Amino acid sequence: MSALTLLPSPATQRARPLEERWLFARYRRHREPAVRDALVERFLPLASHLARRYDRGDIPLDDLVQVASLGLLKAIDRFDPDRGAAFSSFAVPTIVGELKRHFRDKGWSVRVPRDLQELALRVDRASAHLLAQLGRAPTPDEIAEHLGISVEEMLEARQAAGAYRADSLDRPCADDDRDARPVVDTLSDDDDGYVRAEHAATIERLMSVLSEREREIMRLRFVEDLTQAEIGARIGVSQMQVSRLLRQAIERMRAAAERAG
Repeated sequence: MSALTLLPSPATQRARPLEERWLFARYRRHREPAVRDALVERFLPLASHLARRYDRGDIPLDDLVQVASLGLLKAIDRFDPDRGAAFSSFAVPTIVGELKRHFRDKGWSVRVPRDLQELALRVDRASAHLLAQLGRAPTPDEIAEHLGISVEEMLEARQAAGAYRADSLDRPCADDDRDARPVVDTLSDDDDGYVRAEHAATIERLMSVLSEREREIMRLRFVEDLTQAEIGARIGVSQMQVSRLLRQAIERMRAAAERAG
């Protein structure tokens, strides 16, 4: 006779928590697959609910349910009923953690460093929070100050967020027109060297308002693509000083551009 047939029938609402504690205690002692299956069946609706809550439409819901179910299995295997906590309180963070890892590792169309992925998500949450708090779209400076990061780091994270979802070049230009040309047919292959040269000349002119040190920092950051920490090590200052100098240089160039009209 299966161990599960020895369970009392859940006749009342109060019986269910008692049965669950019995199941967890038995599974922790004997690791019986049938008991584990019974626990999975009981809590699978919780995993499905969390998967639907994190459904954004860019990853199939079935995949999210599978990820949440894996988190549920891990929670069941790790749960200790002797600690007195409710299983749902233990399982929810475990399942949500699996879902977040899946979004972080699988949801990006273009591979982005993990720390930049996480910062992009923080910037997104901060933007939504400040929008509700201020009643308007927050400025880059306000978002950066809220997160305790530099404006440059905030802008880099926001740019990285564009790698989360790629659009197909074969997609029609107009979604409601079957005969519309694909996006790829509208892209120009003209030589943009003249435009780049013009931009380079403009930037060179604006950089004339900077000191020699500021120009070197700008070159290291935007030409050699060094990080702020690498620039600091190169010129002998802290990363915070590099961030401040970059911000000042960009502000001075912006002011010069506005004066030039």
